[in-house]
Amino acid sequence: MKKNSLYITLLGLALGACSDEVTMLQPELEQERPEVNVPIEAMEGELLIKFVPEMSDLLDQTFKSRTRGSRSGIPSTDEILEILGAYEFERVFPVDARNEERTREAGMHLWYLVKFDKNVDLKVAMEKLSQLGEISKIQCNRTLHKAFNPVKRPLVAETADFVKAYRSMDLPFNDPGLSKQWGYINRGGYDFEQEWATSIPGCDVGCEEAWKKCTGDPSVIVAVMDEGVMVDHPDLVDNIWVNETEIYGSDEDADGNGYKGDRYGYNFATNRGYISAAGSNDTGHGTHVAGTIAAVNNNGIGVSGIAGGDKAKGEKGVKIMSCQIFDDNHLATLALEAKAIKYAADNGAVVLQCSWGYNSALANSIMGFTPGPASEKEWAAQYPLEKEAFEYFLHNAGSPNGVIDGGVVVFAAGNEYAAMPAYPGAYSKFVCVGALSADYTPATYTDYGVEVDLSAPGGDGDYYGTPGADEPNGNGGMILSTLIREGKPTYGFYEGTSMACPHVSGVAALGISYAAKLRRHLKAEEFVQMLVASSEEIDSYFNQYKKSHYNHTSPGTLPTIVDLNAYKGKMGRISKVDKLLASIENAGTEMKVPNVYVSPEKTVKIDLARYFVGGETLTYTCKSADESVAGVSVEATQMVVKGVKNGHTTIHIQTSAGKNQTVTVTVRDNANDNGWM
Repeated sequence: MKKNSLYITLLGLALGACSDEVTMLQPELEQERPEVNVPIEAMEGELLIKFVPEMSDLLDQTFKSRTRGSRSGIPSTDEILEILGAYEFERVFPVDARNEERTREAGMHLWYLVKFDKNVDLKVAMEKLSQLGEISKIQCNRTLHKAFNPVKRPLVAETADFVKAYRSMDLPFNDPGLSKQWGYINRGGYDFEQEWATSIPGCDVGCEEAWKKCTGDPSVIVAVMDEGVMVDHPDLVDNIWVNETEIYGSDEDADGNGYKGDRYGYNFATNRGYISAAGSNDTGHGTHVAGTIAAVNNNGIGVSGIAGGDKAKGEKGVKIMSCQIFDDNHLATLALEAKAIKYAADNGAVVLQCSWGYNSALANSIMGFTPGPASEKEWAAQYPLEKEAFEYFLHNAGSPNGVIDGGVVVFAAGNEYAAMPAYPGAYSKFVCVGALSADYTPATYTDYGVEVDLSAPGGDGDYYGTPGADEPNGNGGMILSTLIREGKPTYGFYEGTSMACPHVSGVAALGISYAAKLRRHLKAEEFVQMLVASSEEIDSYFNQYKKSHYNHTSPGTLPTIVDLNAYKGKMGRISKVDKLLASIENAGTEMKVPNVYVSPEKTVKIDLARYFVGGETLTYTCKSADESVAGVSVEATQMVVKGVKNGHTTIHIQTSAGKNQTVTVTVRDNANDNGWM
């Protein structure tokens, strides 16, 4: 094991001391030297480095009133930066006072992006920096690419066909497109063109029974990392997350979270608050994904969403936060992607929807695919910042006092026809999703392998589509959802593990919504286990063969025979939301009203309705044990706690339904100041 030692000589001037020179001996730091990896498509002149925790104070001194400069303030690092011709040095994650404490606990504040002379060889630069004992990790930066084919456009739907089909079916909601959303309710008998291809009843995620119990909850936020979501699409607008303190696309950061104008999310591809979905090279992919999760239900137009609420009954659906990482020709880098992941956790998202990723390690280069990482170890070694950002979401999304403690990351397995899913999706802590045709068989394009946790409807045009036809009047058994076309809202059909993935994100969102309705508190790990366990087996359908016309819209294509036996044990099980909701009924613990921290003469409000079943209709009586420390009053369902003087007390809460809880109140100066710097 190679170890580095570091001794730093600092000037008193650098520490804000007197002008006399002072020499300080920094304690010796011994650590394993960070690995040097230069993957394909690494960006020239950029590196991401993480410092050891002992450097935190020195970095804070340098960046106390800003987040960027050209040097670090650490002499040995700056000497190398000078040699590399560095011209920009900035903290990856902006300061968000509300979350800075946990940011620092997770060590995320120690990640910095350095930009330097592009003529310097990347490997040489990494080798030089890796010699420094103050640096614990180092990786290249790179741009992300759309895992879906941006050239392949969706089929725009004819809404007249929705109405015709809808009138012939007895469906839970009046959205006419629901009749063609077989991924939610599959009763068989769909005409998907080919005589050998069938549709089997029950090959769906089980929405019909689940919707009798729950249709969604607006307290549940799903972050869609994708192209931008059309935030004013008429079938999505009611379910778009809104950051109320921000003005859309403004140049001011009204809430102090480090991002300007982020009213509906943030465009990380262009580093601005404006969410774009109408670029000439945008495909509507993000809008399509969002619709599967949360298109507004029972509003008489378009399509349904798995957790889209029930507008006719006044039931709101889950909220969609757009974390845009692709915008026309603008592609997010790994540094920007990491920001998007952390942003989602810090701004309330509990499900991270990821229909993107690297190619599978077993992707066929002859078909134009560049293989990606082959193992968790290889992925973590090449992209440690990405892994840490995801770990931050897993551990910091949600709340210890909310419906779910921790986050759920859902990833598409990939579309390379490969016998191994792609990373990051294949990571063992994520939910990796493969794609199914409407007859329980694997979609011909889907990646598969033991790393796949669940499968869901993804469509299969090469299986159901007419060879040589462009499907002008059919849909090839693909997935219908919301879409944007030439800047206008519409609907259309897509296929891919990208479409299977939001089915599972929608299932997860509806499950968390049901837990919120029952006021059950769940650990994220526990919830993911239930999500996977509540699925149904599909291996029994993998016994024969299926025909596929690869690139079937090209004339003269010949069928490929797909051996279904090769997929056994490698597609997980089909996700079932009705079974998930049943398992939640006896899971977790009752939600608890959180303890209160407040400053003297300040107030804190807590909506008690969130913590008691049927809480919106209950009345509450609250009593402080020591009113000289804190007083309490009730406004409808809001408990209002006012700090009086420094100290501790308790508040007893009693409901009209006979439920009781006691919370601890701490009153102290600057109770809302995390004091991190």
